[in-house]
Amino acid sequence: MIIDIIGDIHGYADKLIGLLHQLGYKHNGQHFVPPTGHRALFIGDLIDRGSQQLATLEIVFAMLDADVADAVMGNHEYNALAYATRDPDNTSQYLRSHNDIHRRQHEAFLAEIPFGSEQHEYWLQRLYEIPLWIETDYACFVHACWDTDSMAILKPLLTDDNCLTPAGLIATAKEDTIAFDALERVLKGVETGLPDGIVMVDKEGTKRTRVRVRWWLDELNTRTLREVSRAPSSALAQIPPDALAENIDFELKTHKPVFVGHYWLTGTPEPLSPQVACTDYSAAVDSGYLTCYQLDTEQPLPLTASHFVQHYHDEKHI
Repeated sequence: MIIDIIGDIHGYADKLIGLLHQLGYKHNGQHFVPPTGHRALFIGDLIDRGSQQLATLEIVFAMLDADVADAVMGNHEYNALAYATRDPDNTSQYLRSHNDIHRRQHEAFLAEIPFGSEQHEYWLQRLYEIPLWIETDYACFVHACWDTDSMAILKPLLTDDNCLTPAGLIATAKEDTIAFDALERVLKGVETGLPDGIVMVDKEGTKRTRVRVRWWLDELNTRTLREVSRAPSSALAQIPPDALAENIDFELKTHKPVFVGHYWLTGTPEPLSPQVACTDYSAAVDSGYLTCYQLDTEQPLPLTASHFVQHYHDEKHI
C-alpha cells in the first residue's frame, strides 16, 4: 500500500483539493476516494491561517469517516481545544489565554466557525477524535517529534488510540508540569535554552529565550548550537559560533521511518535525515506548496526525495 502523507494544510482547501486531484483521488459526491492501493494520512495543523477553514475540515473528516484516511493532531488543533476550554482552577480564564497573539493566530478559524456556536462545539468534539500520534508496523507519524519518553508520560492521559480526553487537555495545558512539557515535545518539538542574554523574536512577534532543535540529527550534544538550531539565519547569527548544544535530553528510540509536519520548510523537498521526513513546506503562505510523501509500506526505507509530491498552485509552475 502507498500512504500519501500530506503536510500542514492550515485552511487552504483549494491547495488540498489540487493536491488530492494530482495524486489521483476522485470525489464521489461525499468524499475523496484514493486510487487503488493508496490511503491518505494528514500530519496535523489542518486549521488556522487560511481562508477555507470549514472546507478543509469537511474534506478531511469526510475522508476519515469513510475510512480512507488517517490523521494526527497538530499544535493548532490542540490550541483550538485549549482556547475554548475554561481553566477549572480559574473559570474566568481559558486554558489558552485570549491574548492578542493567540487571538490573531486563531482568528481565521473563528471567523468561519464563531466562538461558542453550535458549529464550534461540533468541530471541537471532532478534533478530540484525532490521535496525537500513530505507530504502525512500517512507520511512525507525529506532528512535531517522535519522543517515546514524552509519549509514555502522556499515555495515561489519553484514550487507547492516543486521543486526548478533556481531562488530558486540562492536565497538559498546565505550564511548568511534566505533562505540559511532554505535550510540547510531541506537538511542537525539542527546544533548548539560548546563551544568557540572547533573545530571539519569532514570526508571531514573541520574544523567546529558547530555540527549536533539529532533533533528527545524531550526536546532538556534541554539535554547536548554531548547527542544531531551527531558526532564521539572522537569528542564528546572534549565537556565538563556538557555543555548544548541551543537555539536550532527546534520543530517537525507533528504527522505523518517522514522518512529521510543523517545521515550515521551503525549497525542494528532501528527507531531513535517513530516518525522518517532513511534509510541511509552508503551504500556509501563498508562496508555499502543499506537499506529500508517498510511503510504500512494503519498502518504507530508504527515504528518498523522489517520493515527495508538491502541488504547484501558482502560475510560476504552470
